Amino acid sequence: MATETTQTNALTNGEAHKQDAPLKRARLQKELTFQDIYENQDMFDDDDDEDDSDWDPYELEKCVEPIKWFCINCTMLNLNDSVHCYVCGEHKNSKILTHGFFASPSAEDCLIEVQPKTKGLTDSQDSATNSSTAIGFDERMLLHAEVEMKPHPHPERPDRLRAIAASLATAGIFPGRCYSIPAREITTEELITVHTSEHIESVEATSGALCSYFTPDTYANEHSAHAARLAAGLCADLASAVVSGRAKNGFALVRPPGHHAGVRDSMGFCLHNNAAVAALAAQAAGARKVLILDWDVHHGNGTQEIFDQNKSVLYISLHRHERGNFYPGTGAVYEVGSKGAEGYCVNIPWNQGGVGDNDYIFAFQHVVLPIAFEFAPDLTIISAGFDAARGDPLGCCDVTPAGYAQMTQMLSVLSGGKLLVILEGGYNLRSISSSATSVIKVLLGESPGYELENSSPSKSGLQTILEVLKIQKNFWPSLGPIFINLLSHWKTYYLEKKRKHSKRGRVQAPFWWRWGRKRLLYHYLNGYLRTRSK
Repeated sequence: MATETTQTNALTNGEAHKQDAPLKRARLQKELTFQDIYENQDMFDDDDDEDDSDWDPYELEKCVEPIKWFCINCTMLNLNDSVHCYVCGEHKNSKILTHGFFASPSAEDCLIEVQPKTKGLTDSQDSATNSSTAIGFDERMLLHAEVEMKPHPHPERPDRLRAIAASLATAGIFPGRCYSIPAREITTEELITVHTSEHIESVEATSGALCSYFTPDTYANEHSAHAARLAAGLCADLASAVVSGRAKNGFALVRPPGHHAGVRDSMGFCLHNNAAVAALAAQAAGARKVLILDWDVHHGNGTQEIFDQNKSVLYISLHRHERGNFYPGTGAVYEVGSKGAEGYCVNIPWNQGGVGDNDYIFAFQHVVLPIAFEFAPDLTIISAGFDAARGDPLGCCDVTPAGYAQMTQMLSVLSGGKLLVILEGGYNLRSISSSATSVIKVLLGESPGYELENSSPSKSGLQTILEVLKIQKNFWPSLGPIFINLLSHWKTYYLEKKRKHSKRGRVQAPFWWRWGRKRLLYHYLNGYLRTRSK
């Protein structure tokens, strides 16, 4: 009898454990941030196995390991009991690689209605032959891929370009309204103006290996060196075409990305620095001064290093920094250039994640554009990483396609409209494809449709902007009045906001009383007085 009771209790505990494990895992996932989940996938691969009271060796034949699948959109790991990604909601059999972001995220065969042509455009304006926007793309760049089997797909993957290209094709933009330039490999003579010969040789050496790594997260296969040369060559030729007037503007749909690649190092998924190559090619074509605006969520440490002592290239970067605790750790506000080029490096380092449109637009209005107008560039290059976009698994920020479109519109007033956009990061396929499409529509002359009057910054964003202005006003005279006015205006604003907040009739009680046994009474009185004060 005692034996039967013991067996019954063991079975009961085992069943309870099986029921509690998914709930425990769900609560853990809810408490962690998106970044935590991405970096700790192993935490969710298996159930808690501390209690093995229900384990039976004779049941092994009946145990079947759960089938897992990786989301095509954000690469997150999912179990086969669901057809939608538990993080981004994308359907397991999403058609995003064939229809881009126009594919429905919740179904595998439903398409959102698409209007390929924009109202108000004539047939001549809509034809690629008469287009002033050039696109740089070559399918051979898709051969750059991580071939070594890893427990998780690499975020910098060929599908990034496929999703953007599919979005442009579905929208009738490319091919259609933009024209393509022929691809060529960058020459060693061109690369040597940016990188050391040792760096160039180290990238070329990967052609003889099936798989190699520069850093634990920066891979190469036998096709990577060729893809990197094609990407750099396309960026150089696009820059020359825009400067010479053969194209009004352009978009380089290229990979591997480049802004982490420094004078002698490949890192952060980057092999050759495409933006730096484009800037020097533009100067060779006649541009005296070049602005590189980097809105990738990670600081472009490689681009900053290359032009750290160069007064003819102004580098401005908006990035998540968190006092040096966010990759790559560089890009602090006090990094301004050196050896006579102080002020020609401008870093706008956000101190937290979740930064969205309002903070970015506010930074453009009060820092980026005033400095850019004073610098007066002959060409503007955007290092356009879309990993600050809403839903990106690495950036964890909140910039929307409309926000990217508005920033592009604001930069298009510089350099007589001579603008080159170069793809950098961005690892959520839906986010990067919709954002890139919105940017290219602006290049084609469409309105971004963003309300500027709604660009009030967050408190943390405002603090960052004031820190930047305090330092950069020493190099750019136009920032002095902006800093004084902004400091005065927002000091008054937050004082008034604090005063209104204090008038809500809150009960001021000691901390120990407020959170002790009488806290329910405290909240009741607090809510009652708030109601009476309205």
